[in-house]
Amino acid sequence: MGLPLEGLLVVSLEQAVAAPYCSSRLADAGARVIKIERAEGDFARGYDSVAHGQSSYFVWLNRGKQSLVADIKNPEDAALLRRIIGRADVYIQNLAPRAAERAGLGTAAMRAANPRLVTADISGYGDTGPYAEMKAYDLLVQAETGITTINGHPAGPGRIGVSACDIACGMAAHAGVLEALVGRGVSGKGTGVKVSLFDGMADWMNVPLMFLEGTGRAPQRMGLAHPSICPYGAFETADGKLILISIQNEREWAQFCAGFMLDPALPQRPGFEVNASRIANRAEVDAYVAGVFKALTAEAAAARLRAANTAYGFVNDVAGLAHHPALRRQSVETPAGPVSLIAPPVLPVDGPRALGPVPALGAHSALIRQEFAA
Repeated sequence: MGLPLEGLLVVSLEQAVAAPYCSSRLADAGARVIKIERAEGDFARGYDSVAHGQSSYFVWLNRGKQSLVADIKNPEDAALLRRIIGRADVYIQNLAPRAAERAGLGTAAMRAANPRLVTADISGYGDTGPYAEMKAYDLLVQAETGITTINGHPAGPGRIGVSACDIACGMAAHAGVLEALVGRGVSGKGTGVKVSLFDGMADWMNVPLMFLEGTGRAPQRMGLAHPSICPYGAFETADGKLILISIQNEREWAQFCAGFMLDPALPQRPGFEVNASRIANRAEVDAYVAGVFKALTAEAAAARLRAANTAYGFVNDVAGLAHHPALRRQSVETPAGPVSLIAPPVLPVDGPRALGPVPALGAHSALIRQEFAA
């Protein structure tokens, strides 16, 4: 069997992370993705040089695509892009607000010219309201959505250490495009979707917002602990390792007390009975649990946690991730040689899909210009 999106043509007027994330997943599924780049290239090509002298971001998010260098302000290039989009199935763009429209490449106009076209507009804050013209980069949107105020150590707000807003937006755009393609299969007509970095991360903030509106206070920054469950956090072992445990209900608490704490009567102790009392008495509960962990090596603690049927995990650093037994990896070809990536999270039952190569800037320009010549 072929790949599920084989035969589909995707044109992506894209840069940075969110739109490339979306289009990379379409490419993984077999779509032909033509990436439109300016003469100096997608600026994400210059984010770093850690992947054999190439940007880690670019290698991760641009596998399996074709690179066409074009200047949307050049009338001939703009006409070329309109011809390509006129034959495309999907058109994605994440330029500055109204830049695509000024070049005659707005998604509404493209759908009018090609009624089967599915379009995706990716923006920072949407295309209406006072923030529509604002520049939006990941950390700025992390700050605007409030996620930095519930993340990190109690001492102060913290950035999520990956491009969470970009990725959330790209994931939502990918889902929206696939839904629109399914709808087109029924109706025969394309449609458009709009996704913003702000909306993507704001959706993740539903529980903290409901917490605020329901209780009058926002969740507090807890570091490696949970604001509404206790014990649920990281504890240091005798050999300096951190193990994070999660107690989800009173049955698990009883098993933990008997099998790990070796204190089956602990759930009857005042302040230790149920989750609500443990939250109110968090300092004493955590200190008591920490004392048991501190007397055990990580290996001994893990063995006792398994025997107690307690959910736990080791607090790994990035080096720990690199050697994690559950980590799947795949190799991708790049102009500077193969690079090992973490494999895509969706694993088909017939095995992992091969990842297409990462294109050099303008590697396919001549071929594409000839194919779509007037």
